[in-house]
Amino acid sequence: MRDPYFDELKKTYLAAGHRLYIVGGTSRDMLLARPYDDLDFVSDATVDESRLFLKDADFTFAKYGSLRVKVKDKRADVTTLREEGEYLDFRHPSHIKFVRSPEEDYSRRDFTINAIYIDEDYKIIDYVHGLDDLHKGLIRFIGDPYIRIKEDPLRILRAYRFEKVLGFKIEEKSLKAMEELSYLVDKLNKEKVAEEKRKAERK
Repeated sequence: MRDPYFDELKKTYLAAGHRLYIVGGTSRDMLLARPYDDLDFVSDATVDESRLFLKDADFTFAKYGSLRVKVKDKRADVTTLREEGEYLDFRHPSHIKFVRSPEEDYSRRDFTINAIYIDEDYKIIDYVHGLDDLHKGLIRFIGDPYIRIKEDPLRILRAYRFEKVLGFKIEEKSLKAMEELSYLVDKLNKEKVAEEKRKAERK
């Protein structure tokens, strides 16, 4: 279980005194031995710090703490570890605070299976028993599902997508909240909804 793109990029981050982690769908699919194309990494380096040592990087979304960098023949998304404020519009947090540790970052993520961090030595960092849920084939929200869905109703569609794509089961409390709050999907940007549906069909 190794990723050659991560191995290449982590050298650059370590040389600059920063940490790099695999996370999200990339760590999930790696652990499930599923093929993946997206490279999702996080780092304790802020975008401004990253500008000092990264070459050939796209900083279009710098204000959100995200950048895209070329690694060999692919592009990797690197996001600064962060905490998020309250969600005010069913999609975006009121503010973002950049942090240095995955322990401060994980609670903003949606599902336990997407909050598994893999460090430079391929050590698994798992604060919410995401690895157990991977083994059980279970989709479970981090924290109260009613709160997490009200923050961002797109998470309902994401849960159904993962259920379909991975063949997993949605945890009972999470499913109940999804069904009761399904009307919130109507508040989402139509293109975002369409994009999520396309992802479900594509996988």
